[in-house]
Amino acid sequence: MDGADPQRWSAVAEGWARYWGAYPEPAWRAILDLSGARPGTRLLDVGCGAGDLLAYAAARGLTTAGIDPAPAMVELARARLPAADVRLGDAEGLPWPDGHFDIAVSVNALHFAEDTLDALAEMVRVTTLAGHVAVANWAEAAQNDLNAIEEAVARADGEEPQPDGELRHPGGLERLLGEGGLQVVAAGLVELPWHAADDDTLVRGVLLGEDEETVAAKAPVVLAAARRYRTEDGRYCLVNAFRYALGTRPS
Repeated sequence: MDGADPQRWSAVAEGWARYWGAYPEPAWRAILDLSGARPGTRLLDVGCGAGDLLAYAAARGLTTAGIDPAPAMVELARARLPAADVRLGDAEGLPWPDGHFDIAVSVNALHFAEDTLDALAEMVRVTTLAGHVAVANWAEAAQNDLNAIEEAVARADGEEPQPDGELRHPGGLERLLGEGGLQVVAAGLVELPWHAADDDTLVRGVLLGEDEETVAAKAPVVLAAARRYRTEDGRYCLVNAFRYALGTRPS
């Protein structure tokens, strides 16, 4: 699926929320803990999707806002979180005034922006002088069990697996924050296990966005590649990882 296409994200909004929406919670927890977020802290999620991070932050007492370019994602987030300020739009043009938030976060989304540094600059702009800017995304392929399945699917289609982007490698997010004029105050790797209750959940989660005919055709490839991650009770556990980095403006 084209990660930068808002209409395609809208088409899979409910499925994404079901299979992957709350998946990065360990990364969210690390970022909020390290930032010192507390009840009343004003948080912006750039690329908020269906609002899962907003829901997590609201449960911790934060005041939340989010933006996403996919209309169906925004609709889901607004329906789930009527108290949150959720808007439709792009990361490169955030519709909030300077210094409006205490922390701006983008999880597995900033790299989809047409200009990553422009999007980062907007996150910095809407954050207070003493605030934090945080980014997180999937770690490099070697850290992710999911990668072995995706590689098998690609090769079955006669394609080569997509190479890792720079931001997925060690130091990539830190360099990005530095290029954006920020001082990195924390960075790390968080392990994220993904559990699928059965074959169907695994296949549909991995092949999200494919039509039924394609899902049926590719299911045997997915199941064969995932066999090593299957537990005795028929469930699956794939251990993956996210990298994150947290920055502030230099004092």
